Amino acid sequence: MIKEALLEIFERDLGKLKEEISLYTDENNLWKVEKQISNSGGNLALHLIGNLNHFIGATLGNTGYVRERDKEFSDKNIPIQKILDNIDATIIVVKNTLSNLPAEDFEKVFPLEKHGQIVKTDFMLLHLLAHLEYHLGQINYHRRLTE
Repeated sequence: MIKEALLEIFERDLGKLKEEISLYTDENNLWKVEKQISNSGGNLALHLIGNLNHFIGATLGNTGYVRERDKEFSDKNIPIQKILDNIDATIIVVKNTLSNLPAEDFEKVFPLEKHGQIVKTDFMLLHLLAHLEYHLGQINYHRRLTE
């Protein structure tokens, strides 16, 4: 049950991420930061792509992805189409990894600690989904403020 629900919600909300990024009418706005907003919509999208490719793709799916977390926040002016393509690739990685993960692995300890804590895989996947939702909301707000 949890496997199917996670697959459906990750795919749905990565689709929402793609939609939010597509709604920026001026690519320059994607990278704006001003006042108390410290992360642009573009950098938050890069962060989500890196986060899911690292924790789901590389850690659970052995994709070989190597995360460069600092670049998720320092890279700028990446074309929207490249970000959309990377979201599509992330959807495939998440779907393939979770689809191939045996049901019993959801109850096993996640291979990496979460902020110094040992957690089960199902807990970590729920945490990653909540993380996606949190930043998706920030991107929506950022877009509406800058457009």
